[in-house]
Amino acid sequence: MAKRSHYDKALADYAVSFIQCLCHTKGTWAGKPFELIDWQERIIRDLFGVVKENGYRQFNTAYIEIPKKMGKSELAAAVALLLTCGDGEERAEVYGCAADRQQASIVFEVAADMVKMCPALSKRVKILASQKRIVYHSTNSFYQVLSAEAYSKHGFNIHGVVFDELHTQPNRKLFDVMTKGSGDARMQPLYFLITTAGTDTRSICYETHQKAKDILEGRKIDPTFYPVIYGADEGDDWTDPKVWKKANPSLGITVGIDKVKAACESAKQNPAEENSFRQLRLNQWVKQAVRWMPMDKWDACAFPVSEDDLEGRVCYGGLDLSSTTDITAFVLVFPPLDEEDKYTVLPYFWIPEDNIDLRVRRDHVPYDVWERQGYLQTTKGNVVHYGYIEKFIERLGERFNIREIAFDRWGAVQMVQNLEGMGFTVVPFGQGFKDMSPPTKELMKLVLEERIAHGGHPVLRWMMDNIYIRTDPVGNIKPDKEKSTEKIDGAVATVMALDRAIRCGNDTSESVYDSRGLLFL
Repeated sequence: MAKRSHYDKALADYAVSFIQCLCHTKGTWAGKPFELIDWQERIIRDLFGVVKENGYRQFNTAYIEIPKKMGKSELAAAVALLLTCGDGEERAEVYGCAADRQQASIVFEVAADMVKMCPALSKRVKILASQKRIVYHSTNSFYQVLSAEAYSKHGFNIHGVVFDELHTQPNRKLFDVMTKGSGDARMQPLYFLITTAGTDTRSICYETHQKAKDILEGRKIDPTFYPVIYGADEGDDWTDPKVWKKANPSLGITVGIDKVKAACESAKQNPAEENSFRQLRLNQWVKQAVRWMPMDKWDACAFPVSEDDLEGRVCYGGLDLSSTTDITAFVLVFPPLDEEDKYTVLPYFWIPEDNIDLRVRRDHVPYDVWERQGYLQTTKGNVVHYGYIEKFIERLGERFNIREIAFDRWGAVQMVQNLEGMGFTVVPFGQGFKDMSPPTKELMKLVLEERIAHGGHPVLRWMMDNIYIRTDPVGNIKPDKEKSTEKIDGAVATVMALDRAIRCGNDTSESVYDSRGLLFL
């Protein structure tokens, strides 16, 4: 049976006073005293004021789950400094942890700025910026940044850990090293876990989230664990301002309701943004992959497309080779000639001739019908014949002014070199969030504005309907081939070609790739 605990107001007042001697470091709040918002003060008073009979803190672990822009980094930095400089612990070891060193440095930089702005601390603290370390001379204590790569470094004697954005941890290794036994030599270690909701329900963050919910809802009892979850419930209307207020305790203070309203309106218009809004703004755990394209909007862009009318026009290609036994896609995107014109999409697809009947029976997809209708071509044999496709693209180059062909940099080096030999400019195109997110978002925007014309091509339509989107922690998106159970090669090729068309437009000057050539990494 747990020992009885009580609230020591003097200890709670001290913790609050320490933090309120610090200053905010960013934006319009920079330089102003850190006056704790109600929800923040309640957390600090509970964590530092509730003590056991022996006078030491009752809570060893605090799990704070809250939407973005609520002041997480400032609160985490203040707690780190309190544990390092204000807790009376000799040789305290306090660590700031995150998925990578850059993320972990966010809270550290805030803490360092807080020290610089506080005369009492700046006289007693040394900031070792290159080492991401803050040293408090009076007790020989320090606050040190660690990242997920440092999980193998054992031998910690932890007084405090601040885990920022726990949901981004790639695995549980660092978490286990930092929380399992590393603070046994201390009388009142504190593991301060602060995060936005995530997407991976198999992660250490979701495991901790579930424990917090179980304690809050009475299914579990752990007197050492302090759970705080601000967010919308599963059945809540995510477009309701009352729900926004419920999920965002600092709404109107650290973030204006106009910003949340604008993000909500954008998410209403763009289904790909809904999950991101619900995760980051309403703190809901959502699936990482979400079916993306509203097909009624896509079908509204089935404006007629004529190859003859496009002859001689500037265009850009996207090439997705997939595997030799699968569909190969080559898509041309023609930039608009004027403000009234649209981006025109001209797709081509190939599949091996020998396995088309097998694929129709296995996949329940009408490849044979599409071939008879001329929307899909076959190459002889049981694998895609790249030589045939190269010759086909060469003939397209005689009809259209193909300025560049974008391709997945990890695919088919030989075919790329052959196309270069034919005089085409080929451009490597990464498949990660950095390269794919901007044109993927732009494709959705153009579809919603009906500024794209695709002629209702059935194979491309099928692939667009297959797309699932993966979202990273900061809202970047990309098509997810793993989650997309059917083929999306044509959609990926469209995104790549669209990127080049938007960037270069109808420019007919020399490409950098013509003079420099390709760099293969």
